[in-house]
Amino acid sequence: MTTEPVPAPGRKARAAPARGARRLTFRLPVPPVSGVLRPRLPAVCLGLAAAAFLLFGVGTSVGDIDLPLGDVLRALVGAGDPGTALVVRELRLPRALAGLLVGIAFGVSGALLQTMTRNPLASPDMMGITQGAGTAVVAGIVLGRDGGLSTQALGLAGALTAALLVYALAWKRGATGYRIVLVGVGVAWICTSATDYLMARGERLQAQAALGWLVGNLNGRTWQQITPLAVTTAVLVPVALLLGRLTRTLELGDDVARGLGTRVQTVRVAVLLASVGLVAFGTATAGPVAFVALAAPQIAQRLAGTAFPPPVCAGLTGAVMVLGSDLAARKLVPGTELPVGIVTGVLGAPVLLWLLVRANRAGSGG
Repeated sequence: MTTEPVPAPGRKARAAPARGARRLTFRLPVPPVSGVLRPRLPAVCLGLAAAAFLLFGVGTSVGDIDLPLGDVLRALVGAGDPGTALVVRELRLPRALAGLLVGIAFGVSGALLQTMTRNPLASPDMMGITQGAGTAVVAGIVLGRDGGLSTQALGLAGALTAALLVYALAWKRGATGYRIVLVGVGVAWICTSATDYLMARGERLQAQAALGWLVGNLNGRTWQQITPLAVTTAVLVPVALLLGRLTRTLELGDDVARGLGTRVQTVRVAVLLASVGLVAFGTATAGPVAFVALAAPQIAQRLAGTAFPPPVCAGLTGAVMVLGSDLAARKLVPGTELPVGIVTGVLGAPVLLWLLVRANRAGSGG
């Protein structure tokens, strides 16, 4: 006689699976683990912050007459020689702050767009947002019909118009990241053609002024130009951090994101608006500095080892890129001060080619 095991009280007997049968399990996809929990991410952010601080100090000490870092620090705290303090505070400090804030703005904006579209090639300067801001500012310079608006207001209007045009043309029962990128490339070329037409139509002095701005330049920045960018960065970077947590669910696809309670289209519109604000004021301050918004998030993602570009790390990477490029632009050719956009373009072009080759080998958009 054989005895069968008796199930415990309160529990139902569970039938044993048949021999050879497979057990099916269903798992709900979850968003990637937050980068805050990764010990590597804070260490990388601290390292990038230290590098940006060092480049900031060196950039403030470099000029027609190089100053010791000790004199620069004393001038910043109100001590030292009055002449040195005047040079540091009024001439060199605005330029260094412009490079720091522009790099942060472009890096964070690129990280948001690349996470939202799930495409490493998505960036403001590849999707027409930067070009839209540039076209509006050049129109104000060349035509002289800015209506009393400042450069920042013109840049914001142009970037916002380009972003809304991209989103409207990409809409088809919703706007997917893939369509946004493709439409953005087309809008970028439209804005570039409009800018070229304005440059050809304008007078020589106006065209030269617009060309110097279009390349991307930190020379001659003033406190009046930096203040709007500083306020915008202080407001929109925390917003970008909040949106960064929401856009991570988009990595799972629109259907899964909706199932997890994410309002997909609302998040996309919010990301576009935050990116437009950062890019518009950054472009109005220093011009469309090339490739920073494209390369900084990818470099930051690989340094941090995350599945998505972390916004804080991308912003610090952008700051290091702009400050380092500006320092190289002043010292690379003796006796000549190159625009910072030329150096970032030289550094960013290989990154773009590498991303294109990588996407081609993977057989996808990224």
